Amino acid sequence: MEQKTNENPQPEKKTEGGANPLAIISYIGPLCLIPYLTKEKDDFVSFHAKQGLVLFILEIITSAVSWFFPFLSYLMNLVSLVWFVFIIIGIINVVNKQKKQLPIIGSLADKIK
Repeated sequence: MEQKTNENPQPEKKTEGGANPLAIISYIGPLCLIPYLTKEKDDFVSFHAKQGLVLFILEIITSAVSWFFPFLSYLMNLVSLVWFVFIIIGIINVVNKQKKQLPIIGSLADKIK
């Protein structure tokens, strides 16, 4: 008897071809604006550009809160570490050719047109 051990309620979408450099730079700070503003016709790049843009905006907000409220700097450093982990996960998803939403970020990115 064979058992299915890898049941995922929401299948991950994979794309054809190699990792797109525009999709990779979508997660590198202000460089996320390049693929977003070029209005890339590739759905894969657009998906990651939107997530990268939301992540970049959240990074700016985190920095601003830390700047204006220094007593929250330890908490904001922890939040910044979470954003960094999301960057790594996003780049790994691009390299693996997956259109997988990042936690928190993905639902916000879906609202961008």
